[in-house]
Amino acid sequence: MTTQVVDRTTAVRLEAVSKVYGHGGNGLLALDKVSLSVRPGEFVCLLGASGCGKSTLLSLVAGLDRPTQGEISTAGRQVAMMFQEPALFPWLTVSANVEMAFRADNLAKRERRIRAGEFLEMVHLGGFGKKRPHELSGGMRQRVALARALAQSSSSSSSSSSEGGAVLLMDEPFGALDAMTRDLLHDELERIWREQALSVLFVTHNVREAVRLGDRVVLLSSRPGSVVEEFPVELARPRRTDSAEVAGLAATITDRLKEEVLRHGH
Repeated sequence: MTTQVVDRTTAVRLEAVSKVYGHGGNGLLALDKVSLSVRPGEFVCLLGASGCGKSTLLSLVAGLDRPTQGEISTAGRQVAMMFQEPALFPWLTVSANVEMAFRADNLAKRERRIRAGEFLEMVHLGGFGKKRPHELSGGMRQRVALARALAQSSSSSSSSSSEGGAVLLMDEPFGALDAMTRDLLHDELERIWREQALSVLFVTHNVREAVRLGDRVVLLSSRPGSVVEEFPVELARPRRTDSAEVAGLAATITDRLKEEVLRHGH
């Protein structure tokens, strides 16, 4: 039995959350008593071996799935999710893809278009609203997906009692991009995160990316996933992925991650 506990001192809170797929002896324990919180305006990165339940955790916070036990709260904040693939509708224009976030808001067509244009400007894609996804580069398509997620987080239908900044859940959104495009999008995401006072929970396999972006890096164990260690990132912003400071902390976290993987025999 899961209870939605409202705690407005945190943007996201998980208390002893477990998730089992299947039933009885065939059940697969994906997450095991995960307790984790994200403060309002905090950027938290999740790291762990493949299959440790990082994506499952995001799905539970997003409300796309339900935990088997435990408590989850987003304190009534609006929640949006961004995936590794842009998942844009190819038959729609860029603007229409972003407008989908307002589909339940009963806005006039002109108002939807104006608001979509504002979010496209936010990700530096003003003037691209009439393009189709196939006309854009991979990095530009991810910018559209980010604009749509931000629009979703601002939609009046996303939450009935939003208080404070929105929660943005990101599941390896830049994993398929080249290094230069990824660095540029890191800069864009950091700018928008600050401007919009977002609380971000960001899943990645890239340790340097986690240190580059995060206020805190949370390491999950191999399946079943549970929190094994947290690393505060106390480096001044803006950061560079190739800086000595980022590389040093990333090396420490990588060593700890290797220990965890080896401990489970992977």
